[in-house]
Amino acid sequence: MAALGWLTPRRRSATARSVLAGEASAEAARKSSQELEALDKDEAAAAAPSPEEPEEPEFPVVGDDKAAAFFDLDNTVMQGAAIFHFGRGLYKRKFFERQELARFAWQQAWFRLAGVEDPEHMQDARDSALSIVKGHRVAELMSIGEEIYDEYMAERIWPGTRALAQAHLDAGQKVWLVTAAPVETATIIARRLGLTGALGTVAESMDGVYTGKLVGEPLHGPAKAEAVRALASAEGLDLARCAAYSDSHNDIPMLSLVGHPYAINPDAKLRKHARERDWRLRDYRTGRKAAKVGIPAAAGVGALAGGTAAAIALHRRRH
Repeated sequence: MAALGWLTPRRRSATARSVLAGEASAEAARKSSQELEALDKDEAAAAAPSPEEPEEPEFPVVGDDKAAAFFDLDNTVMQGAAIFHFGRGLYKRKFFERQELARFAWQQAWFRLAGVEDPEHMQDARDSALSIVKGHRVAELMSIGEEIYDEYMAERIWPGTRALAQAHLDAGQKVWLVTAAPVETATIIARRLGLTGALGTVAESMDGVYTGKLVGEPLHGPAKAEAVRALASAEGLDLARCAAYSDSHNDIPMLSLVGHPYAINPDAKLRKHARERDWRLRDYRTGRKAAKVGIPAAAGVGALAGGTAAAIALHRRRH
């Protein structure tokens, strides 16, 4: 992987692993966006919002090339967690053996019930989840991901949030997804929506094959903020003129970086935080609560394992 030297040394609250994860994700996002620009422009262009969708906000400013928009994915752009839908697709294709998932499911359950981030246990959970893709080619997972998007994700895009992203595109600004989901999955979704690219969790690969290790840590919480900061530096953006959108209080570090933070379908903590700071709110849910899919959208630890385990449970209930 190329050297990551975008950030100048300074004191910060994020951990070294958060910084590494953020910078790695920013580099992967820039590389993927360059590849996306080479694709057919007709495929990359997104459909204009329908008359039934919410009106575009007065922001963004047309022609401001120092501004960009950063969108969280799970329950912000898409209903539910991308990793859950991805896990459903992999299990459907018999990508995993059922017995292999017992320990993964236990680790995910332990993390959710304990509610603490013990470093040693978190490392064990990460290693277990990454072992699922170890030895598989990146191209294989990308190809499967394209099919899974059509099967499970395309119909779950929030029209309201999609309209907000389109407003930035129409203003001539770049739009990036920022998510704890694997960068490959995030890149597929960004391309299908006609966005610029995606920042996501980077899994190490050698010669196009996954090694079973992460670069840094999952792109979650402070790591997301570091990724946005690194990308803004590389792209010459003015964060005070940028916008960020999320549903989760875990993304307050990212939202606080920009001059135009939006709380989209916010959880209770983010709603309270946003109201105290007069941030803009948008809620596109039809019910009182956001859609829930069995795992926290931004859990980060063992997310892939949790998603596949939930998929098995869903499969059993239906059959």
